Amino acid sequence: MAPTPAALDGLRVLDLSSLYAAPLVSTNLGDFGAEVIKVEHPRGDDARRWGLSKGGVPLWWRGLARNKQLLTLDLGDEEDRGVVRGLAGGADVLIENFRPGRMESWGLGYDDLAALNPRLVMVHVTGFGQDGPRSSQPGFGTLAEAYSGFAFVTGQPEGPPTLPPFGLADGVAGLAATFATMIALYWRDAGGGGVGQEVDVSLYEPLFSILGPQIAEYAALGVLQRRTGNRSPRTAPRNAYRTSDGHWTVLSAGTQNIADRIFAAIGHPEIGSDPRFADAASRRQHADLLDGIIAGWMASHTLADVLARFAEVDAPIAPVLGADQIYRDEHYRARQSFVEFADPEIGSIAMTNVVPRLSRTPGTIRSLGATETGADSDAVRARLRDGGSGWSGRRPGNEDRSD
Repeated sequence: MAPTPAALDGLRVLDLSSLYAAPLVSTNLGDFGAEVIKVEHPRGDDARRWGLSKGGVPLWWRGLARNKQLLTLDLGDEEDRGVVRGLAGGADVLIENFRPGRMESWGLGYDDLAALNPRLVMVHVTGFGQDGPRSSQPGFGTLAEAYSGFAFVTGQPEGPPTLPPFGLADGVAGLAATFATMIALYWRDAGGGGVGQEVDVSLYEPLFSILGPQIAEYAALGVLQRRTGNRSPRTAPRNAYRTSDGHWTVLSAGTQNIADRIFAAIGHPEIGSDPRFADAASRRQHADLLDGIIAGWMASHTLADVLARFAEVDAPIAPVLGADQIYRDEHYRARQSFVEFADPEIGSIAMTNVVPRLSRTPGTIRSLGATETGADSDAVRARLRDGGSGWSGRRPGNEDRSD
């Protein structure tokens, strides 16, 4: 039996972007079979210089640039812009994250490229979006984490706004842009649209969209959510607690049933019938007292004992894991949440696995990001010189528009 084609087999993606959020879109599409040509400036994508390296090999880049062909172009050069036009003529998706107007100044705006290829979906990922008074300002994930409202509600009550120590806004925007890209492709191909369109994703709006009912509560009630540390303004208990052997655990009582199980796990099932803890509003009002009871119990038990007791009554809890613990964790390894590959330059490398999981057409990591800048430039340019579109794959079925 022939192997099942990848879900996005035949899809062609031209990625002109750099760093994290926008390149994550092409990583996601490439993981599920799309042919991705990733354009780098001759100095190399700045993502190569983020994070740590081993033996001159940028570790994060290995995963971010996986399943991509690397092409070096200087978009300030007209001849290289001609290469982009040639590739865009046969592409399904083009991804860019320059400031609004930059692509148009190069003659590579949506109208220019759609005239060559009406089916093209053009994905813009910028700090503040394609319009509005801030649209021309430089934008990075850190700024989006502040501007979205995330940092305002994160941190200890008397402490400063707290930023995440990783690219949260970039990651959320990359996932949102991938989702939006697939919507545009579905409408083009299955919905009868027949043509491409522009996708406008800012860094701040996807993060703003998942922050819960803050804007609704403020607009309707004038209630401003503030920093509460590890607590939640909507339920209690919800916090981090230290065990007797120095580990940390977290739990959250999203419903009264779960709260009752937590009370049973710590040996105090009677708490659930106490009027101070019998419903969500009462538990929130007495969160200090409740936290004190749970923290005292946690401090007198080891992590192993805590996890075992909670498992006995099916109460949800999780340990706080660092990368060292994740690397050894049996669940991570059983699920293959991260994978390890033999690496010709550094021996081996570990990286996050493909997300999400599909039962019939799972994603795969077919190649790792190359250390050499523009490693596939000669091959891509040769295909263009031979009169083709520059793309190597053939399109399946009736949609075959390959060379």
